Amino acid sequence: MGLERPVMVNPYDYLPPVASFTVTSTDVVDGEQVDLAFVHDSAGGSNVSPQLAWSGFPDGTQSFVVTCFDPDAPIPSGFWHWTVVDVPLAVTSFDQGAGASDATLPGGFHVRTDFGSASYGGCAPPPGDHPHRYFFVVHAVDVPSLGVDASVSPAVVGFNLAFHTLGRAIIAPTYRH
Repeated sequence: MGLERPVMVNPYDYLPPVASFTVTSTDVVDGEQVDLAFVHDSAGGSNVSPQLAWSGFPDGTQSFVVTCFDPDAPIPSGFWHWTVVDVPLAVTSFDQGAGASDATLPGGFHVRTDFGSASYGGCAPPPGDHPHRYFFVVHAVDVPSLGVDASVSPAVVGFNLAFHTLGRAIIAPTYRH
């Protein structure tokens, strides 16, 4: 029997407010269960990153950071599934599967996920747990480089984003198995 938990808030509501813009996907839908293609292989999926496209970001944007975060993981810090840093301003979409490695990204670089890999790590809640939300977020950044390298954690990226985020676009599908 899974744990029943109260409705959780958006973790980004705890950060200073910034402009919003639009992120869309042909692969995942806000509030709806993701397909097994986008689920981690340890949970029976194919571990493919979804297609994402963004538009309407604020003036002054110089680069982007793309993340996927599960605030519903059964640990206090949540779980980072994907972090791509220093995506150039000219890049406004990722094709399906772009998160496989730095070589498959159209720009930017990965930092390691909580799985320990420098690539996309798909949805993987504990079996029988309540549905988890996966916040795919595009952060509009006011500098061309966040000033970190691939050795840092997603938490360090997030700390640096606190000082450079102009806007945020969010799509949050769910997964339960």
